Amino acid sequence: MADTFDLILKGGTVVNQDGEGLRDIGIRDGRFAALGDLSRADAGEVIDCRGLHVLPGVIDSHVHFREPGLTHKEDLESGSLSAVMGGVTAVFEMPNTDPATIDAGAVADKVKRGHHRMHCDYAFYVGATRENTKDLGELEMLPGVAGVKVFMGSSTGSLLIEDDDGVRAVLKAIRRRAAFHSEDEYRLRERMDKRIDGDARSHPVWRDAIAALTCTQRLVTLARETGKRVHVLHVTSRDEMAFLAGHKDVASAECTPHHLTMAAPGCYEQHGTFAQINPPIRDGVHRDGLWRGIAQGVVDSLGSDHSPHTIAEKSQPYPKAHSGITGVQTLVPIMLDHVSAGRLSLQRFVDLTSAGPARLFGIARKGRIAAGYDADLTVVDLKRRETITNAKVASRAGWTPYDGVAVTGWPVGTFVRGRKVMWEGSLTASAHGEAVRFLEAMSR
Repeated sequence: MADTFDLILKGGTVVNQDGEGLRDIGIRDGRFAALGDLSRADAGEVIDCRGLHVLPGVIDSHVHFREPGLTHKEDLESGSLSAVMGGVTAVFEMPNTDPATIDAGAVADKVKRGHHRMHCDYAFYVGATRENTKDLGELEMLPGVAGVKVFMGSSTGSLLIEDDDGVRAVLKAIRRRAAFHSEDEYRLRERMDKRIDGDARSHPVWRDAIAALTCTQRLVTLARETGKRVHVLHVTSRDEMAFLAGHKDVASAECTPHHLTMAAPGCYEQHGTFAQINPPIRDGVHRDGLWRGIAQGVVDSLGSDHSPHTIAEKSQPYPKAHSGITGVQTLVPIMLDHVSAGRLSLQRFVDLTSAGPARLFGIARKGRIAAGYDADLTVVDLKRRETITNAKVASRAGWTPYDGVAVTGWPVGTFVRGRKVMWEGSLTASAHGEAVRFLEAMSR
């Protein structure tokens, strides 16, 4: 008797932890049930994937969806719609909302808001404050929590712990890996006079590479002292990357597509404040250093740092313009274009966007295509040539710094726990997102 599945993806090139090759994928009850030749099997639906590459679902572990409080520029529904339209199957959302996500009530509220309203699966970071430090060990274990986020340098919102004593107390309180915005706040304050009114090119002069390196060095010293694990978000500098290569036992590293793609001063001359983000996009020497970190295996994950603001907020003169750019919908096509150009392999991309986040954060049943795992898939056409435009952006912000950029490689399908939620640019299922589960918190 033939096996029966809810869905079979047939004839695609499956890219996985064990290599890549032509395989059929059978899905049943939202999970992978079989891999291989399923020509004799039956299914409720069969999707022809010949000529396409089938990847484990892309996990974007760094987004800002602005809900609650700032929903004029994004919310959980619109941000997650942008995610699945770009091939992203799960997101980790940041705590600098209004009010900030800093206690159990705020976490529960966000998890409830996301349930079957977000189009992809989700988890939320808890923001560290001086007041909640003693509670972080419990807060990080709550359902739907990806971990603790610490701002050592000021950015959007009011969350900030800039001093060594404060960071040390946070590290002593936690058990899981914590994520850090690593810019030295003291140096940022000292260098505020480096900002030139009306000239966004001065943004990386003010928030310079020394501010990033100094803070990361301090952070790693504290992590080693306390015996805790830290994740350095949006690494931007060559020297930071070289330093992190010597401390992989305690520190993991994230890069973003915009820091890998754009470079100063050209990005500011072309986009002005629409290229303004914290930490800033730096020159080509630093961008080359990030790519070396990718090639040498120093970088563990990619995150979009999707941080939307309205066009009006971004159109203010520097430095009054809000820092942040959209990116969750363009993460996959921008990075696939780098694959097409030979800057990284497709398997390395998979490691950075699925296996890497699963390994770093201890995600349960996600990160690979394997029997018993959640059937999350990102289906891509590596040969498709498309142009990214503002009109295609599903984010409420309504713009992208890549407007008009032609890329080779495009997401054509997004599957979340076996549900086909996007196919060929169309939303194909209602919102059914659920909280991601984590191995270290499953006993709670």
